[in-house]
Amino acid sequence: MVAETTLTPNDFILPLFVREGIDAPVPIESLPGVSQHTLPSLSGEVAKAIDLGVPAVILFGIPTTKDAEGSESWNPDGIVQVALRDLRDRFGDEIVLMADLCVDEYTSHGHCGIVNDRGEVDNDATLELYQRAAVAQVTAGADVVAPSGMMDGQVAAIRSSLDSAGFPEQAILAYAAKYASSMYGPFRDAVDVTIADGGDRKGYQQDYRNAREALAEVHLDLDEGADMVMVKPALPYLDILRQVRDTVDVPVAAYHVSGEYAMLKAAAANGWLDGDAATIEVLTSIKRAGADMILTYLAIEASELLAG
Repeated sequence: MVAETTLTPNDFILPLFVREGIDAPVPIESLPGVSQHTLPSLSGEVAKAIDLGVPAVILFGIPTTKDAEGSESWNPDGIVQVALRDLRDRFGDEIVLMADLCVDEYTSHGHCGIVNDRGEVDNDATLELYQRAAVAQVTAGADVVAPSGMMDGQVAAIRSSLDSAGFPEQAILAYAAKYASSMYGPFRDAVDVTIADGGDRKGYQQDYRNAREALAEVHLDLDEGADMVMVKPALPYLDILRQVRDTVDVPVAAYHVSGEYAMLKAAAANGWLDGDAATIEVLTSIKRAGADMILTYLAIEASELLAG
């Protein structure tokens, strides 16, 4: 009765992976319980989420072919666009459909944009790719696009392209405070991404030692037209999440990322902690720190636990 924070399935967004060219779901070894889905198995997971009261899913695609520009990210027949149309046709407005907006899953070099002759990501050239992808996603049925590439000016470019294409109502969830974290390893397994030449993304993602920078990035995205902002990862950055929540009036999301999920699952599998209890405690801590929405691979499992 006196609990200050109450966790419900309505707090969750379920990340889902859909892969082109497979006939059955492919389990992701480093993400126990998570798979790369076919279109039919993806629909099954979405139906389960709806039944449990999870209000939204976010899609990540794995194409059969990749190129230097990540052109499958804006191909009308690319795997995410096909999945969005299928889900919209099957479920209508029963669930909010979000799409991760980046090109790293689609590029041959694994970076989040066009790479120049020096091996660096060309920020301004990349913005055009994001604009194409945004229009393709909302045309296919996305309610929300979620740019995750951390390019300067990405939100303004995407907002402009959506408005010009006749989609002023579609929302933008900006990965505003996204850190160059060591917690993303299992996710890269999930989307078959290897950064070329042993590279990293420190040139465009945030330094984990910095907090004020995160707030600056959040305000820049809001000034450019973001409707919601995100902090990623969640647990190592609960202080950032709280500062963002105290600073802005828009909805704030937090991404409980693949490495956080994998650590919990590994500890539970070894009997080092009570996995069910830890699941609810961890997700409650993220909500308590200020998240209105939690992107988590635990969404279905946690919803089942909450249902008793």
